[in-house]
Amino acid sequence: MGKIIKIRVQGVEIITFKKNDLDFISLTDIAKYREGTETDDIIKNWIRNKSTIEFLGLWEKINNPVFKPVEFDGFRSEAGSNHFILSPSKWIKKTNAIGIYSRQGRGGGTFAHKDIAFEFASWISPEFKLYLIKEFQRLKVQESEKRALGWDAKRLLVRVNYKVHTDAVKEHLIPKSISQDQSAFVYADEADILNVALFGVTAKEWREQNPDKKEENIRDYADVSQLVCLAGLESLNAEFIRQGLAPAERLKKLNQIAIIQMRSILDSPFIKQLEEG
Repeated sequence: MGKIIKIRVQGVEIITFKKNDLDFISLTDIAKYREGTETDDIIKNWIRNKSTIEFLGLWEKINNPVFKPVEFDGFRSEAGSNHFILSPSKWIKKTNAIGIYSRQGRGGGTFAHKDIAFEFASWISPEFKLYLIKEFQRLKVQESEKRALGWDAKRLLVRVNYKVHTDAVKEHLIPKSISQDQSAFVYADEADILNVALFGVTAKEWREQNPDKKEENIRDYADVSQLVCLAGLESLNAEFIRQGLAPAERLKKLNQIAIIQMRSILDSPFIKQLEEG
């Protein structure tokens, strides 16, 4: 279960989270909209309906490669009869369903993929469903804007520091007479000093280890903590270059600093907030 976020819809507080990169919403919380009835009973009454089972089965067939259609057909044929009883846990166990998720104990309940949760909310109340969708969409827009802003700011920080870094390389390491192509090799070598100091591999080694990403950059796959550390390393390397330190000596110093900084960065509450944002 990923980070839990709570939204409020018509006075009802509802838990949402990500599981395997899918958005899930608490059916237990949605059921609280119907006051005076046990939430488990409401969910069981909903899931035993023939139309619900058909919807759940179709969703699983589209999204779940290990779904068991034979067991699903058995539930569908029984649905509607007076003796038919079905619970979320039984549905999950018998059909290998992934669209619904049950958790016992504190903080437990029944959760479902947003597609299914919206369908359940519609059964609870069409009006409530519309407000739920509106609030959930507002949350997703807010998360997207925050993530884009944070990522752009972090990438800009790295770029600004990289300009300082390359200026130092140009000033202290590149002879006046070499061509632009030759100078590019020097820049690549300097970039790899930082790559090795922080990631433990050169750009070429990373691409060899990731053949499906040959046209991409190792830094594009760095997390927030690594990007923050990288920004600092670029400034430090620029200063080491100005001091006339040899590449091998700079690499050793930068690696030692990267280890110390990453330990501190990973313990920083601010960095954790950026990663969650």
